[in-house]
Amino acid sequence: MDRLEHLALTQAMTTTSSQRPPTTADLTVILGGTGKTGRRIARRLHEQGRAVRIGSRSGAPRLDWQEPDTWEPVLRGADAVYVAYSPDAGFPGGAEAIGSLATLAAEVGARRVVLLSGRGEEGARRSEEAVQRSGAEWTIVRSSFFAQNFSEDFLADAVSAGMVAFPAGDVTEPFIDVEDIADVAVAALTGDGHSGRVYEVTGPRLLTFAEAVAEIADATGREISYVPITAAEFATGMINQGAPRDFAMALVGLFGTVLDGRNSSLTDGVRAAIGRAPTDFTTYAKAAAAARAWDRPENSSVIRPKD
Repeated sequence: MDRLEHLALTQAMTTTSSQRPPTTADLTVILGGTGKTGRRIARRLHEQGRAVRIGSRSGAPRLDWQEPDTWEPVLRGADAVYVAYSPDAGFPGGAEAIGSLATLAAEVGARRVVLLSGRGEEGARRSEEAVQRSGAEWTIVRSSFFAQNFSEDFLADAVSAGMVAFPAGDVTEPFIDVEDIADVAVAALTGDGHSGRVYEVTGPRLLTFAEAVAEIADATGREISYVPITAAEFATGMINQGAPRDFAMALVGLFGTVLDGRNSSLTDGVRAAIGRAPTDFTTYAKAAAAARAWDRPENSSVIRPKD
């Protein structure tokens, strides 16, 4: 999604929620509503004619995870709340913030809270437990590695530049299409039978990062290589490109945990939640290529291994 489309969607969501007086009958608050999962959920709910309020630092009213005083105005009047914590539910401080917000949501009348969590993350498990203690009806969507990280996030420029240098070795991962996560979350936010459920969602097959990059290369008709590098090299590359050191080190530490093989297995979470199979990585790659996701400038930044 480009910047203009993003702004248009945010404006549409804000218009919907401002023109219709929010009531506990139909208002859904989406925290992280401008991110990969949140904006897709917002679009689906908007298409269903449901009132949506986006919770973000650019929203109206504004929500900042570091400023608890901004939470209540965003949550007021909501029936359901989707929580995608930034930067990650497993990061230090995430469980405390998520638990406090979920408890507040229940106190001001929200009936349902749906949390996006990370598969294999000890910190994310603490965030899940905090939501489960909040007093709201809860659903956990525990996700594997996003396929869209290759096209909409920190690996996109590397793919565009033709070389993905990443500290994953030859570990296999069941990459999940974010469109599937959005469908599962919408079902949990709007339907019955999802309260108290943990949906661990994965794609339908295991791929190494080299295999995933090869599939993207096939879809684009370009030469794109995968180069395994060390965690230290990746962190140094992020810092050199302007990422805060604390963030870079925390992210690399997370990768070191979740990409150690613990997540090299499949689950039936998507089918259990919405009754269909998850999207295959090949389908994702072809769709992203058709949408010109990797048509970027020649000088796109890329983290390169040391000589």
